[in-house]
Amino acid sequence: MTAAFGSRRYAELTSAEIDTALSRDSILVLPTGAIEPHGPHLPLATDLIVAEAVSAAVVERGAAAGHDVWLLPALGYTKSDEHAALPGTMWLRPSTLFETIVDIGASISGTPARRLLFLNAHGGNSALIEVAARELRRRFDLQTFFTSGPGRAGPTERGLGIHAGWAETSMMLHLRPDLVQMDKAVAAVADAVADSTHVGFTEAVKFGWLSTDFAESGVIGDPTGADATIGAELFEERVGALLDALADIATFDPGRVRR
Repeated sequence: MTAAFGSRRYAELTSAEIDTALSRDSILVLPTGAIEPHGPHLPLATDLIVAEAVSAAVVERGAAAGHDVWLLPALGYTKSDEHAALPGTMWLRPSTLFETIVDIGASISGTPARRLLFLNAHGGNSALIEVAARELRRRFDLQTFFTSGPGRAGPTERGLGIHAGWAETSMMLHLRPDLVQMDKAVAAVADAVADSTHVGFTEAVKFGWLSTDFAESGVIGDPTGADATIGAELFEERVGALLDALADIATFDPGRVRR
């Protein structure tokens, strides 16, 4: 059905083409990033740049492999209030972002498409998007999916490369080296969190936090060992994993009996 359309960008379709280009099994990919500080060495748009680049690659390569997949315009202003104490942060209130996602879902329900993949690159969005994904499932009968990353910690980060650390900086050195200032990169490993046995980002007991709880820069990790080659590997791993998942996303049903 979609072979006649060269562009896989939803916003480049005309209104008259929507019903022809899209079907119930079309997968719409929504990149979600952020505009927030990433230490003194990375741009405010780091998460947005990564989300858009990964999403574009997944859509382009997925379409070339025969998947009915389309790229939506990205969400850049999202839930970043954990960085609010730092200059440059722009954020929406959780309720505003939630309602924005609901409104997007309502709009999608007016098209033939019924599958939506949130491709997120900002950890602060994760919990809210997961709740919103269920809301879209309930209210609009959309099949919703969510993935977030990069999340791999570097060799000196004690498993806690959470923000502006080794992985993100390496990814940016691959995608936009012109925006990376490695001479300003400084390590800020969250040792107090790593030393805790039961409370942590991934432990049984989670905790509320602000980025400035760990370092004045807001960095949570060690970007000093970042490398463009590693960034390229991380990028290809992320894109490759999502390409592998597209076949399941295209047909996945949670198991209910259809009537």
